[in-house]
Amino acid sequence: MTIDEHLFNGAEAAFVAQARTAALATTYPDGRPHVVPISTVLDLDRLVFATETDTQKVRNIDADPNVAICFDEYHEDWSQLVQVIVHGEAYMLDSGFEFERDRTLLYEKFPQYAASSPIEEGSSVIVEVRADRVVSWGFDG
Repeated sequence: MTIDEHLFNGAEAAFVAQARTAALATTYPDGRPHVVPISTVLDLDRLVFATETDTQKVRNIDADPNVAICFDEYHEDWSQLVQVIVHGEAYMLDSGFEFERDRTLLYEKFPQYAASSPIEEGSSVIVEVRADRVVSWGFDG
């Protein structure tokens, strides 16, 4: 296991960048955990995902922007398990240049967004998580 104070090393960044899904952990206002699947794009030390405006994760982030995102790959041979957990602070975009830029990144990685679940101002927000701590295991070095 490593705790990388320099955030992502090359192997961790590559693993996170190629991941199709991850688990987002937020906290309800009463302190209970809330975990949901998300699809992200890694952009430097930021993770970007989109969601509808009226979701529990949005309400939770409004109340407490501290989140964790877990990326993992399971193997029956547990010596092959790989995991990256990113801790950070989330902030939301509902319009503007950054919204459009992040939407483009999401559409490039997940082309099905445009037809199945368009990311639109007014009905969607883009959440950016600024990573401040990365914990991983299963990576050499």
